[in-house]
Amino acid sequence: MMEYAFLSSSVVERSTVNRLVAGSNPAWGVWAMRSVSRPAASEYSKFWSLDPAVTFLNHGSFGACPIAVLERQRSLRQQLERQPLRFMVKELEPLLDQSRIALADFVGADADDLVFVPNATTGINTVLRSLSFQPEDELLTTNQEYNASRNALNFVAERSGAAVAVADIPFPIASPDQVVEAVLAKVSSQTKLVLLDHVVSQTSLVLPISTLAQQLSIRGIELLVDGAHAPGMIPLNLAELGATYYTGNCHKWLCAPKGSAFLYVKRDRQPTIRPLTISHGANSTRTDRSRFHQEFDWTGTGDPTAYLCIAKALRFMGSILPGGWTELMAQNRDMAIAAQKILCQALEIEPPCPIEMIGSMATVPLPNGDWEPLYNALGDCFNIEVPIIPWHPSGQRLIRISAQIYNHLAEYKYLAAALLISLKE
Repeated sequence: MMEYAFLSSSVVERSTVNRLVAGSNPAWGVWAMRSVSRPAASEYSKFWSLDPAVTFLNHGSFGACPIAVLERQRSLRQQLERQPLRFMVKELEPLLDQSRIALADFVGADADDLVFVPNATTGINTVLRSLSFQPEDELLTTNQEYNASRNALNFVAERSGAAVAVADIPFPIASPDQVVEAVLAKVSSQTKLVLLDHVVSQTSLVLPISTLAQQLSIRGIELLVDGAHAPGMIPLNLAELGATYYTGNCHKWLCAPKGSAFLYVKRDRQPTIRPLTISHGANSTRTDRSRFHQEFDWTGTGDPTAYLCIAKALRFMGSILPGGWTELMAQNRDMAIAAQKILCQALEIEPPCPIEMIGSMATVPLPNGDWEPLYNALGDCFNIEVPIIPWHPSGQRLIRISAQIYNHLAEYKYLAAALLISLKE
């Protein structure tokens, strides 16, 4: 019989888990709910409006915006609606610039090289659909690329006749060197663009983007990085990173409102990159702002308040711990590493990746099976929100946990107990 010493806390008794896992009572699900108690929320949960009845371990999917930031957005919306014309015509540009400067400082970029987009998927599409490819060109990505971004890559390849090459990154993985070797092995004389995740959505791996950017630059190949999860999860310095194009979400780990993201483009490539919606900026005669900003800052009437809350989110999240963002990112990463260890011990498996490839999320392989019944069991029986991800056609599944400041280790111990019970069904 497996021993569950790592669960011997007030969250769940070891004997209870052993009985649940080994038992054959058909009413185990109901009994499990009563026998495994859900841990109390952390002291930091008061800053969010998340449902207190749910153990929320899935910050990575859509983020969660703090109450104070949502209040800032509400105030901005009131300002907009009091005098829409004045807001859009006179007040918006300075507010966008203030937000852009704050964000640029945080991600290590010049504000002139950043524009706002509603999400990273839009950023990826913007770059891919601005570039021109020929039938002899190759577009390189990996087998772990985010599905939406891969679909965009396939779309432009099919439209132009270009080929898509795929580098296979294993998971589990022993070293980031395997990523570098796999990608460079697929580079050819026809490779025109490489599309890579900075933090992989499914496996949570933090890829060695700086090394790859350097190697691709030597070969004269442009790099487009899908950094959806990176801002606020890992330290960024885009000016030094070396990517030609980089897009990242602000609604995930920066905790800004939904609908806020950015696109970074190297200065010499900015004339090539146009927004998906062409609007007034395309023929503007103004000389006080770059064409890059004029085109992206106004693509038609919408609600720009999510962009304008980025500076507030940066200040608020940076004020929670004494060490600011440095301490926050380090604490979340330490919690993700510890949570992965808890799950691996429960499943009696080795960690699937080195800790240097972990940010604020961590993924663990599960026994083969359907993902949906397991996801439903964790949600319906234990009120746990955590993604179960189908990984290979063979039926392999992954479980991905997120670690944000409002989480704490007792929640992952609770998840481990609930997981073992649910896998037994």
